[in-house]
Parts: sequence; C-alpha cells; structure tokens
Amino acid sequence: MKLAFSTLGLPGQPLSEVLRLATAHGYHGVELRAHPEEPVRPDLTPEERADVAAAFGAAGVEVLGVAGYARVAAPGDDDAVVAEIRALLDLARDLGAPYVRVFPGGDPGQSPEEADATAARRLGTAAEYATDAGVRILLETHDSHRTGADAMRVLGLVGHRQVGALWDVMHTWLGGEQPTDTYAALSPHLGYVQVKDIASPDDTTPLPLGAGVLPLAECVEVLSREGWDGWLCWEYEKRWYEAAAPLPGLLDEGRRHLARLLNESA
Repeated sequence: MKLAFSTLGLPGQPLSEVLRLATAHGYHGVELRAHPEEPVRPDLTPEERADVAAAFGAAGVEVLGVAGYARVAAPGDDDAVVAEIRALLDLARDLGAPYVRVFPGGDPGQSPEEADATAARRLGTAAEYATDAGVRILLETHDSHRTGADAMRVLGLVGHRQVGALWDVMHTWLGGEQPTDTYAALSPHLGYVQVKDIASPDDTTPLPLGAGVLPLAECVEVLSREGWDGWLCWEYEKRWYEAAAPLPGLLDEGRRHLARLLNESA
C-alpha cells in the first residue's frame, strides 16, 4: 500500500511546503483539500493548474485525490450539485488525480430512501462526465451515510464503475461498524482509505496515529488479508481543531506507525 496525507492537516500552507513535507517524510502522495481557503481549488486558471501538476511531477509526489465538499444527498437543486462535481472532476483531470471526494450530506428532514435516491441520481448524472475525465468520484463514509452499509445503499443504485467509495475509518467506527463488515460492503467499489486517530467518540480532536482508540490495526489487517494494495491517506483534521498539535512534527512517526501495521499484517 502507498501512503499519503491530506492538506486538511496543513490548512492554507503553500504547495511548495506541502511537497517539501511529503518528500522529506517519505509519503508517496497528497490528498488536496479543494476549498477557497487553499492554494489548489477549482477556480485556478489552466496555467496555474499546469504549474501545480508540474510541481508534483518534479517532486515525485502523486496527487492522490481532490477532496471536494459537494453534498450529493442534500436537498435542493440537482444542477448546482452536479456542476460542483464537474468542476472538481475538471480540476482532478488537469492535475492528474485519479479521484474526487464528495460527501453524502443528507438532511435530517429527509427519509433515508429520499436521501439515497437523490445522491444516486446526481452521482449517476455526473458519472458519464467522470468517465470522459478519466477520474472516479468517491462517496466518503461520512455524516448521513457514515457506514459502509449506508454508502452501499447509494452505490448499489448508481451501479457505475466511475462512482466508488472512500472509507473514512473514524466514521465507520462511530457508526458501530466492524472493519471486516465495512470492507465486505465497500470492497467492490473502494477507491482509498482515510486513516486517523481520536481519543473517544466524544472527543474527536485529531491525535497521532496509534495514540487513540480507532481500530487502525484491524483495518490494515483486513486490507492486507484481502490483498488490497491501494492508498492509505492520513486525514489529520487540524483545520477544525486549532489546539491540535501541528502535523509536520507528527509525519515521521505517523509513517513509521503505518509501516509497522503493514509489516505486522503481512
């Protein structure tokens, strides 16, 4: 498996610093948070996009994915959500990224059936555009659809190879789902896996990998046993927790911890 980290852990940092950290600490790739606060976002010009792609190429670091904020199950206008996804797909294509992340974003006022149908309809519409772009749309296990079983209700309705799943290990754990069950649900559709650690269900402040309660060893063991050889991406949520320790000082030990888990599972 290859290792990446998300720029959610380095809010607002210039790309040069992100790439310096990736190369200095032995990470193969970076997940780029696509948000107006960040240097890489959908409103970049073609020239700026080419510069970003060239910088990654020169550093020998891969763009794992573009982490967008489209909420595919949310109430409202389909066209606006599909347009947001298409803008993310265009950015990912121009950067050479294989994946775009979207959220479920269902509303408590919706029935599960309505949320599932809304998400599937929008993802199905965007899927053909994703095919042309050569990029996969990944529905993250998050918010209204936090388990693998939840995500599969949507993916089963879509039934398109360009629409898959992103396994966030914190949300499936908070949803009470075991890693074996999550993998069984998502494996036909799994793009990559986001790893992280927290102290408890009531305190989700990010911790160094291995310092909290999330079942990272079990997740890696399941993936290894099944012969899955994709990406593990450390999503350290520094942007939402200002008091959390800075990510740069944790990157070396985080990589070593994941390497230990991989070695032990092998």
